[in-house]
Amino acid sequence: MKVVLGVSGGIAAYKACELLRLFTESGHEVRVVPTREALKFVGAPTWAALSGNPVSAEVWDDVHEVPHVRIGKQADLVVVAPATADVLAKAAYGLAGDLLTNTLLTATCPVVFAPAMHTEMWQHPATRANVATLRERGAVVIDPAVGRLTGADTGPGRLPDPAEIFQVCLRVLRGRPRDLAGRKIVVSAGGTREAIDPVRYIGNRSSGLQGYALARTAVARGAEVTLVAANVVLPDPAGASVVRVESAAQLREAVLAASDGADVVVMAAAVADFRPATRHDAKIKKSDAEPEPIHLTKNPDILAELGERRRQAGDAVLPASDPGLGVRDAGDARPGRGAYPLVIVGFAAETHDVLANGQAKLARKGCDLLVVNRVGEGLVFGTPDNAATVLVAGGEPVDVPLGPKEDVADTVWDLVAARLG
Repeated sequence: MKVVLGVSGGIAAYKACELLRLFTESGHEVRVVPTREALKFVGAPTWAALSGNPVSAEVWDDVHEVPHVRIGKQADLVVVAPATADVLAKAAYGLAGDLLTNTLLTATCPVVFAPAMHTEMWQHPATRANVATLRERGAVVIDPAVGRLTGADTGPGRLPDPAEIFQVCLRVLRGRPRDLAGRKIVVSAGGTREAIDPVRYIGNRSSGLQGYALARTAVARGAEVTLVAANVVLPDPAGASVVRVESAAQLREAVLAASDGADVVVMAAAVADFRPATRHDAKIKKSDAEPEPIHLTKNPDILAELGERRRQAGDAVLPASDPGLGVRDAGDARPGRGAYPLVIVGFAAETHDVLANGQAKLARKGCDLLVVNRVGEGLVFGTPDNAATVLVAGGEPVDVPLGPKEDVADTVWDLVAARLG
């Protein structure tokens, strides 16, 4: 694939070197097109050496090759990282004062922007309007990360991790539609921990890899994603807003808060069914006597609660046989966005009677889709691959063969997009 890496004049320009390396090492041909300002941060020889291609910021270089038209027309993907407020504004208004902005005007391939700037600039109404314009035209604009900025400032505006930007770009290169554009989506991931004492806990083996794949894929398909992560040690997916939690009670609170106004909630996290009835304030000390039994109590059922809240709100679910649309728009009862999701997706980890247990759970929880996994030693938890069956309320199951967890994610979003209509 031919990738154009646009680099604009921000301090984060040096991070684009890592993104360039990820593309070249995975076999892509990369042409770096910096702005004049970007070359003040990282020089042209660096870009040329890392990409193996000539580097220029000017439309006047090699005019006989018509680079201001040719580069964009031949690209399979254009990604601008970092994308400053200035470049976003020029792209939104169709200005073409250098080689990068000319390339953006002539590109017929997907375009990804990874903004990086100070918080005040990112939150300024002009920048927000420019971002909205670019998204309406089909560009993927990744929300910046929250963290340390230039100097002592901290806030939203930091360039996401280059490896995570790369993952979004790979999703875009897969050619999936931007059918989730404008949708607000909540994804839970990881495994909850229920404290026994300040040191010990009851937990599970979930790594969060599947939930993170769902979040990355949704961002690439245009969604606004909130990721509620329970004890996950993975880099934040580029473009997702991450809320970190530990226990099932904390996860419930975060998911319910984020789902207010959401279009879709995907409960991919492995939530502990039980927690210790009593949490000891001090570490339980070992002695010669046998330890006291740990009495358990039930945790709240978050997936069932979401389904019940939607039912009580009067959301109408159509039969799955209705031309691919599982949930009506609910426009009369739900002006704009309401306090309940249109589509609810659950996950079920089973060790035996997988489909039977999954069908029972689907009916019991009141969700629209249920992703069923057979789990065990070396299966699902902590592995990069997954095989699953997606059960559909009122419809036929969809099997996903063993493959990258992004394959499961794309199947889920295909089914969700069809139900959203």
